[in-house]
Amino acid sequence: MPLDIVIILVGSLFSLAMIGLTYMTNRHIQPKQLFLLFFTEMWERFSFYGMRALLILYMTNILLYPDKEANLMYGAYNALVYTMPLFGGLLADRILGFRKSIVWGGSLMAIGHLVLAIPMTQTFFLGLGFLIVGNGFFKPNISSFLGTYYHTNDNRRDGGYAIFYMGVNIGAFLGSAICGYLGQQIDWHLGFGVAGGFMILGLIIFLLNQKMLLDNGHSPEPELLNAPSMIGISWEKFIYLAAVLTVGLAVLMITYHDITQKISILFGLGTIVYIIKTSWQEEKNPREMLWAALSMILYALLFWAFYEQSGGSLNLMAERNVDMTIFGYKLSSAMVNNSINPFYIILLSPLFAIMWQKLDDMNLKPSDPVKFGLAFVLLAIGYYIFVLGGRVGATTGLMPLLYFAAGYFFITVGELFLSPVGLSMITKLSPAKIVGFMMGAWFLAAAFGHELAGYIGSLMAIPEKNADGSAFTVVQSLPIYMEGCQQIATVSLAFGVGVLLFSIVVKKWMHGVK
Repeated sequence: MPLDIVIILVGSLFSLAMIGLTYMTNRHIQPKQLFLLFFTEMWERFSFYGMRALLILYMTNILLYPDKEANLMYGAYNALVYTMPLFGGLLADRILGFRKSIVWGGSLMAIGHLVLAIPMTQTFFLGLGFLIVGNGFFKPNISSFLGTYYHTNDNRRDGGYAIFYMGVNIGAFLGSAICGYLGQQIDWHLGFGVAGGFMILGLIIFLLNQKMLLDNGHSPEPELLNAPSMIGISWEKFIYLAAVLTVGLAVLMITYHDITQKISILFGLGTIVYIIKTSWQEEKNPREMLWAALSMILYALLFWAFYEQSGGSLNLMAERNVDMTIFGYKLSSAMVNNSINPFYIILLSPLFAIMWQKLDDMNLKPSDPVKFGLAFVLLAIGYYIFVLGGRVGATTGLMPLLYFAAGYFFITVGELFLSPVGLSMITKLSPAKIVGFMMGAWFLAAAFGHELAGYIGSLMAIPEKNADGSAFTVVQSLPIYMEGCQQIATVSLAFGVGVLLFSIVVKKWMHGVK
């Protein structure tokens, strides 16, 4: 049996064991709705990360885009994926509600995956368009929906979001491992198709358990759903029609990524202005709490720019410049690179949930701004380890897998200090009337981060040929990746120190919210 299959089977059994253990130890502590949303999000993330494991490799190996162009298009795609939640969150807050938004977004994503499964390169960007728009409705609203089952200072909240985040990464691990292996080793479109099948499974789980959700998540303005829009049809149907039409726009924006960058900047500046303007309509405490949330959203932007090299430049580096051989068998680079991070999160998330609870009981839990600063420091350590691995493998052009795995470990720990904390933070610091929009703003920061990640990745692009026309060797490409890793590590460390110093001000703005 191939070693890849053994790793997938062992990882799957471990994931199932962690799900069972988490449920048994938390079912009487956490709201039961957490576990329904856990499984819904888990299978959605299976599909999303299963596709992502193949995306840039498919563009460079099958569509034959050069590294620079593939990185920029990859960055534009991910920027759009994380920009659309801004609109999806706003529509859920004002008209659709969380439930309808989740079902509609999941349906569009399922269509996108199935389009990608069609064995035609011409349908590739159309499938991505459906994924972009669907994610906009699904992603922010399932996270916000979970927040409705906790009161403002509920000390279970951080632990609950850590568990939810583990579900996200069980799906990411299984999707990356299974789809990465199937796509790279058997057939690209088979990998995309399997991702779509599990997206449908997630939707079925959600739809069959509506009674468990009680009265939460319905439209805040139910009479508006059926009210006629400016073109005569109901507002609900108008939103669905506009979403389908937006798919075509998304395809154009991936293709013309230079325009996407400019539009993203305008959206970002507009969002910041809107949040600041909204904050001045609030009393002093909620106003400053919004400032605290905005500060950490801006921190997250740079974090994701460095972290999200994993799907772009690090994915290509793993394929070309990491020794994937174990016991004489060469592993699939798509499987290893994209599944190692979620595997660490599955392993560490329960420990973090316990750790945060224990530190809170002892009144020693660091504030959210401090956690963000530490996240940058840990990210820097991970990239410095990559640089060390590059030095060890300089003569062969292949970084030892041990260094690659160790670097990802610290990057993952940094992620656990920031991402699940950020999801929880948004629901704690935002006024209820704009919590969906603020969750969208959180993902918009990720959109900017992905756009910047694509640009950073393009700076590490490997030339197709040398000046004399000869092929670029692995010995020549490794130093280019290592120089990029060195620069990321240095900037991340410096920024982390700055965030730690400024955390005193941000903590004051939070007015005791933990």
